[in-house]
Amino acid sequence: MKTHDVVFRNTISLRGPSIWTYHPSIEAWIDIGDLEDFPSNKIPGLYERLSSWMPSLVEHRCNYDERGGFLRRLREGTWAGHILEHIVIELMVLAGLPDGFGRTRETSERGVYKLVVSNFHEECSRLALEIGRELLLAAIHDTPFDVAEALRPLRRLVDRKYLGPSTAAIVQAAEERKIPHIRLLDDGNLVQLGYGAAMRRIWTAETDRTSAIAEAISRDKDLTKQLIGSVGVPVPEGREVASAEDAIEAAGDIGFPVVVKPVDGNHGRGVFIDLKSPEEVAKAYAIAVEEGSGVLVERSIAGIEHRLLIVGGRLVAANRSDFITVTGDGRQTVRQLIDSQINSDPRRGATEMHPLSIVRIDTAAGIELERQGLSPEAVPAPDRVVLIQRNANHAFDCTDEVHPDTAEAAALAARVVGLDIAGIDLVCENIGRPLAEQGGAIVEVNAGPGLLMHIKPGEGKTRPVGQAIVANLFAPQESGRIPLVGVCGTQGRTPVARLVAHMLFLAGRHTGLACADGVYLGRRQVQKSNAVNWAAGHRLLLNSAVDAAVIESSAALILGEGLAYDRCSVGIVTNILPHAEDLSHWDVQPDGGEYYTTPRAIYRTQVDVVLPSGCAVLNAEDERVSGLAGLCDGKVIFFASDRRNATLDAHLGRGERGVFVVDGRIALAVGNDEIRLCRPCDVPMIGQDERSEDIAAVLAAVAAGWALDLTQEVIATGIKTYGLELPEPAVARV
Repeated sequence: MKTHDVVFRNTISLRGPSIWTYHPSIEAWIDIGDLEDFPSNKIPGLYERLSSWMPSLVEHRCNYDERGGFLRRLREGTWAGHILEHIVIELMVLAGLPDGFGRTRETSERGVYKLVVSNFHEECSRLALEIGRELLLAAIHDTPFDVAEALRPLRRLVDRKYLGPSTAAIVQAAEERKIPHIRLLDDGNLVQLGYGAAMRRIWTAETDRTSAIAEAISRDKDLTKQLIGSVGVPVPEGREVASAEDAIEAAGDIGFPVVVKPVDGNHGRGVFIDLKSPEEVAKAYAIAVEEGSGVLVERSIAGIEHRLLIVGGRLVAANRSDFITVTGDGRQTVRQLIDSQINSDPRRGATEMHPLSIVRIDTAAGIELERQGLSPEAVPAPDRVVLIQRNANHAFDCTDEVHPDTAEAAALAARVVGLDIAGIDLVCENIGRPLAEQGGAIVEVNAGPGLLMHIKPGEGKTRPVGQAIVANLFAPQESGRIPLVGVCGTQGRTPVARLVAHMLFLAGRHTGLACADGVYLGRRQVQKSNAVNWAAGHRLLLNSAVDAAVIESSAALILGEGLAYDRCSVGIVTNILPHAEDLSHWDVQPDGGEYYTTPRAIYRTQVDVVLPSGCAVLNAEDERVSGLAGLCDGKVIFFASDRRNATLDAHLGRGERGVFVVDGRIALAVGNDEIRLCRPCDVPMIGQDERSEDIAAVLAAVAAGWALDLTQEVIATGIKTYGLELPEPAVARV
């Protein structure tokens, strides 16, 4: 290893909750070599170079929890791993990813650290790590480094791979309601919200409620106009035309000025408005016919174009466009004026993150200039106002100005077409007045409308459009979750998982089970190999037929992949036997050492992910397990083979729940109130041998069934019939 170097030894993709955080993360093992002897305050100029190259690092609060906290640590002295963590986080933010998580911890080997950062997209995270390393080494060695240039490939990758702003807004709104999400395409915007039978799907601003027929209708502008016009919604007079001559004839019948546009175009391509002569109509037709399968000629409506967003039958946001103009200075050409006066606006850009687009001189703009006796290379006289575009970006929020009658007309248009989410384009002079009284009209109904103009308007309030879409998909009491039981521990996991799945089956649930024996859907085994892995658990959550899930996890799974789910209804920890597993590959020490590298730290992950409305099922006879109770966001049910267990007794004394064996009976208790189920020997899984590990497994499963609100009859029948051949329950399925 060369002097003052940082080497990546290994990089682990943790796709779910882990010992570090609830969210997906990347764990990189880095060897800083002799830099272990050179904290930042011993490297001349390091602070100055980093703070000047990345001034936004001042926002990192670090341990001091104050603005500039990290830079303070950098000045006082901190090590290369910690510095790289903050550089990588900031690179991802600068590239367009959300603000993320970071942590750096020593391993048992001197100079080797585990560096963990949020993993919003694996390719992006790995590239950020590589760029961060190069930047850090350049700062250490005092060699030139162009941060802006280094960011270019990362920004391009984020733009291609990460969620678009519309989808990200919906996902963020779902997260605010604690609804889980799963991205279904690595580089697309198809996302599942929720798990199993409770799931919904979105694709940008379209959902699984968006009718394919409605979407097809919206693409046909003439058909859309006929349908919404038939219910009294104001629409412009016009018709489809078959040739340039027919277009001129239609314009004459309607009366100039007119609009010429493709029947099924989008994004404003090939749309020409305020055409005032046969020559302009002919030119516009020649371009519009190339953008769609047909051409419409319509009456030109006086006023400004507006975009109204309708979600679930109601208006949630509205924006107004404006004419785009430049003002001559007697020196610059029209093209130069566009660049200096319009495209210099930082809100304009080529990516989805920019609320306004770059303005270019297309054919429509060329026609506008020609009308004014100008060309792109002409130099307008000083103070002359030159019109560039009439149907420009929707930059100005006007939601609060929309007249109720106009909002109702837009909602009706969306409903008639059949869209759950629609972008309604209308033209009028004053959005605060009803359309009919001012001659305004709805000109288009769009499926899958862009949300960025409402999330990040050029001027005005940001509107909660993501929240509106999530509220339309999920009722207030819905969480997008199904009953989900996570089972982990050193030993005895699989019997517990299978018994809990059996109880859920008896309760009429179509249960998915992923365990060491394979994957099961109901009583049908669909995979025979060991399914204690992220992919198997994830597979269950993608299945829309699964209305309950039981997923077994191991220490190796938590350390190497992360849990397959974000939170669970019930989290079971059977036991923690530090010397029964060899976890040295992950630098886990059986006893002592850093908290993050002990078996207890691994298995606490199962307790950490229990929902506030859920329950942890913990072994009261294992101090390492019972000590996790205080970390649970929900309730705790202890289980123990002996009612006299001190931990269990104290828990019951506080009026909490426990499951145990007393007087030769399996019992459930809340405080001093007991319900006795049956004798252990009546449970086939226990039998006459009554081995302690079998009793513990049954007690844990009983506690889980209780936590799931299964009835006493189902729980008792479940433990008495597990392993026997049973007929399918009489549950109707469609």
